[in-house]
Amino acid sequence: MMLARAIHFDESDMNVFHAPARTGEWCVPGGFEFSNWTEADLTGKARQSFSNGWLGVETFGRVTFVATAQIEPAEVTALTEALARHFVTFYGAPSAEAAMPVAQEEIEQMIDLCSEHPANTVLTIARELTDAGVRESFRIIESQDAGLDMFAVHGN
Repeated sequence: MMLARAIHFDESDMNVFHAPARTGEWCVPGGFEFSNWTEADLTGKARQSFSNGWLGVETFGRVTFVATAQIEPAEVTALTEALARHFVTFYGAPSAEAAMPVAQEEIEQMIDLCSEHPANTVLTIARELTDAGVRESFRIIESQDAGLDMFAVHGN
């Protein structure tokens, strides 16, 4: 089973998100955060989170890039429970038990997205507001084998 972990190519996420995700934490799209946003909400760091931020399910911070990785069933269970508790704490769900089906669906959709790709495939997300709500699209950056000759400088 595959899910995606937060990765950082540089320090930019530390500057563009209110709360950056921690490198290596498991992530989901997290578009539910923006379900009732309007154009007026899209300013500054909030706009960046909306536009291209994945949601880390440990810190609930945002990250620009994630990479697919193998995940164990016990980890999926723990993440689902953490996400359900997050729904109670921040979104007014009546209980973690009531929030579990929604948390499971969010995690399962991410597993479905990641299962189509080998380990280390980099994913990005893009969102836009439409009349029908938030529209998410995903970009896949497949891992490529790099030969030493791509990086080494050869002398005569």
